[in-house]
Amino acid sequence: MVDGTDVLPSADVLAVLDADPQGWAFARAVRGDGGDIVDFQLLYLNEAGARYLGQPREELVGGRYRQLWPDTVNDSTIPLYRKVVETREPVSRTVYYDRPSVSGHFELWIGPSGDGFAARFVDLRAVTLGPQSAGGTRLYEVLDAAFDGFTLLRALRDASGAVHDFVCEYVNRPGAALTGRSVEETIGRRWSELAGGQVQVHGLIERWREVAESGRPWQEQLRYEDVGQVWQVGAANAGADGVAVSFRDVTALVHQQERLEQSMAAARRAAGRNAALQAVTTALVAASTAADVYSAIGAVLRPSAGGQGLAVLLRRDDHLVLQYHAGYEPLVVQRLQAVPLQHPYPATEVARTGRARYLNSLQEFAAAQSGDAAPIPSGGRQAWAFLPLAAAGDVLGTLVIGYGSPREFDEAERANLAAFAAVCAQAMQRALLFEAQLSIAGELQRALLPAELPQVPGLRHAARYLPWTHGADVGGDWYDVIPLGDGVVAAVIGDVVGHNATAAAVMGQVRNALRAYAAERHSPSVVMQRVNRLLLDLAPDAVATCAYLELHLAEGTATAVLAGHPPPVMRAGGEADILTLRPGPPLGVSPDIVYSETTFLVPGGAGLLLYTDGLVEDRRYHLDDGLADLRNAVRSAPPGEPAAVLDHVLSADVGPQPRSDDVAVVFLAVDERPEPADGFRPTAQRRFRGDAVSASAARRFAADVLTAWGERRIADDTLLLLDEVITNAIQHTVGAVLVRLELGADRLRVTVEDRSERLPNPRPAGADSENGRGLLIVASVAVDWGTSSIPAGGKEVWFEVARAR
Repeated sequence: MVDGTDVLPSADVLAVLDADPQGWAFARAVRGDGGDIVDFQLLYLNEAGARYLGQPREELVGGRYRQLWPDTVNDSTIPLYRKVVETREPVSRTVYYDRPSVSGHFELWIGPSGDGFAARFVDLRAVTLGPQSAGGTRLYEVLDAAFDGFTLLRALRDASGAVHDFVCEYVNRPGAALTGRSVEETIGRRWSELAGGQVQVHGLIERWREVAESGRPWQEQLRYEDVGQVWQVGAANAGADGVAVSFRDVTALVHQQERLEQSMAAARRAAGRNAALQAVTTALVAASTAADVYSAIGAVLRPSAGGQGLAVLLRRDDHLVLQYHAGYEPLVVQRLQAVPLQHPYPATEVARTGRARYLNSLQEFAAAQSGDAAPIPSGGRQAWAFLPLAAAGDVLGTLVIGYGSPREFDEAERANLAAFAAVCAQAMQRALLFEAQLSIAGELQRALLPAELPQVPGLRHAARYLPWTHGADVGGDWYDVIPLGDGVVAAVIGDVVGHNATAAAVMGQVRNALRAYAAERHSPSVVMQRVNRLLLDLAPDAVATCAYLELHLAEGTATAVLAGHPPPVMRAGGEADILTLRPGPPLGVSPDIVYSETTFLVPGGAGLLLYTDGLVEDRRYHLDDGLADLRNAVRSAPPGEPAAVLDHVLSADVGPQPRSDDVAVVFLAVDERPEPADGFRPTAQRRFRGDAVSASAARRFAADVLTAWGERRIADDTLLLLDEVITNAIQHTVGAVLVRLELGADRLRVTVEDRSERLPNPRPAGADSENGRGLLIVASVAVDWGTSSIPAGGKEVWFEVARAR
């Protein structure tokens, strides 16, 4: 871009921007009679930008801002653009629009360009949580449903590094409403500007500052007497100066709890019912899951209330669904599995109205369902209490207590049973909410992980993912198995640092990119380098670790590359060892990293375990201790199916207990191979790019294979000759170069194939010549060598080195 009056860059630059996946726009200032900027005219918009804005660019280019987006004129947008043009200083901004003319959550960079500006923008919903991320859309839906209010904040620090404010980077609609604003008016604003609304947000900044700086979560129930409301407010560290905040209006719940406590206090004055109610309350307070609640109801409530049968029916759409039963006959249980809400069974009326119903005799029970072709049978009961399970104004379902003989329910007993049901409903709602929050991370993570790994001939495998989450945390662990054809399969496992929506979104993008690069048959090191650069472009603040293996099943070899990830474990011949591989730094650290590969043998019947670091270490447990645990667990695992091996490892107290991180594990079992026939020659081959870096990669490959074959004594001569031959191939060809090693009875044969038709021509080299000595060295050191054309095109150069005796 240039200063002056020209706004648009050169045609070459515009051609590059046309292909950019991020949105780009150029606009020229429109000035009034006094020279002041009054509007901007759109001169250029690339296809990505038109897609984000939701309109064809031919309908937008040439238009003025006030005409194109009139409903955004008053949100300080035009003054911001005017400031960029006048001060010549670029700015960044995050905005959210849900207007008739534009909708999206945009991250903008705006810079001066002549008498106008250039803008780069991307819709954050499409990049991090769009359709290409399978669980992204579900995350927004879950956050809207799981909380009255939910927001992600980014801490702002002053020159000393202290947090002094927060910027809202995401908020759901209920959360924005709590501040008295819309979503688009909330996102991108400082929290100190949002003080007011139903929640006194200005009083919470100190709490969130402590969460951001300490990393410790915080949760508290806050009572606002001036508006008569009670809010459950929680905050958790979201990584990299992020804080996730949830708001829930628990006013009705607290008031009902207070009323319940008052009822319980009155009930305690009745000596005959005090012990029973206390026992139920104690049992349910300790219950944290729905299964715990049902267990407490069955163990305490039924005998306390004197009932001979008990059932818990919860509302699911237009049915009552049986969740728990005790003392009921199989026929009754079968009929209660799913009861339509319009059925005359009294439990449905209670679920619809929220009012209890008591039946004193079998005749009343039969009369309630008279005229129905399929009444629910009574079983062995002759009296019933149908009690609403209501909490915070919501009827969850019906609690049914059946009695073996007719009875009258006096006012005191009815009050007692209502108290029983209220306590059960409170505990059940708390347990269901707790389980729903805990399941968010697991569901989203599984949505981003492969639903089923592909079957590969000669290889059996199994995988497990164990989430460790609180509330709406999501992890970044992933794994994959990728068939590459010709008996070659890639296996990968990785971990994006963090437990938040960003980590999950980045994980999905990295996994998809790695799969694409692997399918293009790049070498493992090139796959890792490309993923590293992509991660730096997509999420510059993200860091990920990864272990990538390329298994050549027919050869019995594998090539691996590590990016800050713990090495795999291989089990073979009754032993299990941590593989010694060349390490590399994590992904996302630097664009200049060059990853190195390690090639090793994988005998028939061997097994390889890939895992994330949550299995073997945390702050309390040293990595060396965790690896020792893992090695012992893999060694002692039963032979057979990979799933049995993983079950053994995950139940063997490997690493920190209890775990404090997500865990992903993959076990690959290589099938036994038949005994080699006479004259069998071990072979290993790899394809390398035709560039200078490939020469060193090929030498490492050959050195690793010779070491694995026990031929280190001929390694120096072999690597010298290979270097000369592959360097010559790289200099005179375009495309990939194939290196193949064949170990014969008394010789090692090395072949280098390339696409060039030009055969090497040895020529004498002068005393001062720096070139032309390669083939002379090959002819002098090799036992034999030669070259020939390949029928499909190209040539091969081979040499042989005598095996040491």
